[in-house]
Amino acid sequence: MNNSPRIFLGIDPGTGRTGWGVVKKKYTDGKVEIEYVAHGCIVTTQDDVMPKRLHNLHKELEKIIKEFNPECLIVEQLFFGRNTKTAISVGQARGVIMMSAGKRDLPLFEYTSISVKYSLSGNGRLDKKDIQKIVKSILGKNKATLSFNTKDSGFDDSADALAIAIHHSFKMHGFVSPAFVQKEPKKKVKKSRVKKN
Repeated sequence: MNNSPRIFLGIDPGTGRTGWGVVKKKYTDGKVEIEYVAHGCIVTTQDDVMPKRLHNLHKELEKIIKEFNPECLIVEQLFFGRNTKTAISVGQARGVIMMSAGKRDLPLFEYTSISVKYSLSGNGRLDKKDIQKIVKSILGKNKATLSFNTKDSGFDDSADALAIAIHHSFKMHGFVSPAFVQKEPKKKVKKSRVKKN
């Protein structure tokens, strides 16, 4: 087993806001540890035409990849239940992310939002605030370091990006999230009718 630290870059795609989060998985005395490295959000302005916004997204993403040198990118899968306009916008951002991965020959992994939420908590229907709490708990960081705030578009989406990076870290090692308390399902016992003679 390779015990050297592994860097993962999680991305929550969007043309207006693309959240990103970097985590490091390392092995200490045979134990797996997930460490926080950095997070942020790439914001493009609606005043620019779409080609320019996508180009700006690409440039900023290139800077992040160059700075942190991840071994792979992990991106949220496109959910087709969204409205068509949103789906197209997210799809365009995902295309830029895929191009960045291909340009540097980096593996790209994709997971649904529901699978990420479920693996980290046992509940696939969490809201943003719940995800933020779980991410802070797993990474052992306080509010000052991980200042997620729904009023601050620069950090709201990065919680989802960190979550998907953490999920990938766990999945690659077969590790279960410490925030995941899975209850054993109750078995239904069928009452059989006994015929009386």
